[in-house]
Amino acid sequence: MKKTLLIVFILAIASYSSYAVLNKTASASNNDSAIGLPGDDPADAKFPKGAKIYKEKCVACHQLSGMGIPNAFPPLKGSDYLKADKHRAVTQVLNGNTTPLTVNGATYAIPMPPQVDNHEDAVAVINYVLNAWGNDYGTVKLEDVKDIKIVR
Repeated sequence: MKKTLLIVFILAIASYSSYAVLNKTASASNNDSAIGLPGDDPADAKFPKGAKIYKEKCVACHQLSGMGIPNAFPPLKGSDYLKADKHRAVTQVLNGNTTPLTVNGATYAIPMPPQVDNHEDAVAVINYVLNAWGNDYGTVKLEDVKDIKIVR
């Protein structure tokens, strides 16, 4: 498990480093870029708490664009997996995931560690993700996911 977490950490640092370099060269006037720029998505204003959590906890793997990293971390933008089950998405943000999953026909096997430690933050970040990058997947309500047990 320690080796897996080390690999995830190294990939996250590498992806964030490439994001930082690419973001410096991205044009602020190009809102359609694959990278995306902070504040250029309407979901940032509609779900500010979720956007903040995403940019602190999720961006290293799933990228600012929500496109993930091919063969390592799945995309959230246009994700059939995310759209199919909001309850499962909240569960994974709270408890992580260690089983392979298939997103848009591609399989991803790198484990995801828990990202938040309470239901409110999980709902905030999932609602952001459900509506960022052109996703139009609705929202989840806190009362709909209160039954999810936090397992550590």
